[in-house]
Amino acid sequence: MEAFQVPCPPAKVQREIAGVLESLDDRITLLRETNATLEAIAQALFKSWFVDFDPVRAKMEGRTPEGMDEATAALFPDGFETSELGDVPKGWRATNLADLTSQSGGSIQTGPFGSQLHASDYVEVGIPVVMPKDISLRRVQTDSIARVSPSDADRLARHKLAPGDVVFSRRGDVERHALISETERGWLCGTGCLLVRPGPKWPSPNFLSLLLDLPQSRLWLVRHAVGATMPNLNTGILGSVPVVMPAREVVIAFEEIVSGLEARRAHNAEQAQTFSTLRDTLLPRLISGQLRLPEANATSPIFKSIVNIYRHPTREGALHESNTGGGIATRG
Repeated sequence: MEAFQVPCPPAKVQREIAGVLESLDDRITLLRETNATLEAIAQALFKSWFVDFDPVRAKMEGRTPEGMDEATAALFPDGFETSELGDVPKGWRATNLADLTSQSGGSIQTGPFGSQLHASDYVEVGIPVVMPKDISLRRVQTDSIARVSPSDADRLARHKLAPGDVVFSRRGDVERHALISETERGWLCGTGCLLVRPGPKWPSPNFLSLLLDLPQSRLWLVRHAVGATMPNLNTGILGSVPVVMPAREVVIAFEEIVSGLEARRAHNAEQAQTFSTLRDTLLPRLISGQLRLPEANATSPIFKSIVNIYRHPTREGALHESNTGGGIATRG
């Protein structure tokens, strides 16, 4: 170990390198903080409309609901009625997740069994398979995601994902789920997961995901999970999650607002991932002297070529994993 040589640039160069990396870190931090704010806004709006029923209560008291125009306010009733889930806004229905999905033409299904998908099926380059370990904060994380060949993906076509699907961990941490975006189209729901697929008639993927992320929904799942040593869910348990079904027009109005927040969040996440990978690529090149600091300037040809590789991973054969959606993709 003592004979191992470590590149050690002069102190001045080290400080300059640290400055470059700090700039990238600051940008990544800002993007992630912005996304946390966007997520909090979406959650707060959902709670106001569909848990606390603030617009309904305001109209009952003769007040104009806050934060919405007259057309949106007119979509809410001005009173409540009794249901099996307690008082709900007039015209809204007390039901469950299974009814919501079936009424819209969707379903709840189990991911492939272990006999259908083996660890030996995994390949370095291929179609990503979403497992419970890949689910965090209502999103799919790709840091260590497994992949299968296109032929195996076709064999498991029943488990291919589409935008608007929700993938649930069915064992262990049964509260976790991920809302599937356009990025994950054609990926696979993996072993150890349940797939909630609202039908084509359902207008708001974000409503469904935020509903399942509510503290009361998460607690319900934990309490009803089965298993002595490890909590487990099945389609029956997940389908029984209580749902207060709003009027369709209200759900559409909600989606119009939140989908804009989600689009911005997705763009920020792509940018943060690009900067993160760029930082990790620049560091060894700067330390080794392969890339000098003047060339690390954002206007330099070398810097631009590095960025371009991550923006267009199919060029020059770079980042094979990106070709299947697991790498970096930024908007120009």
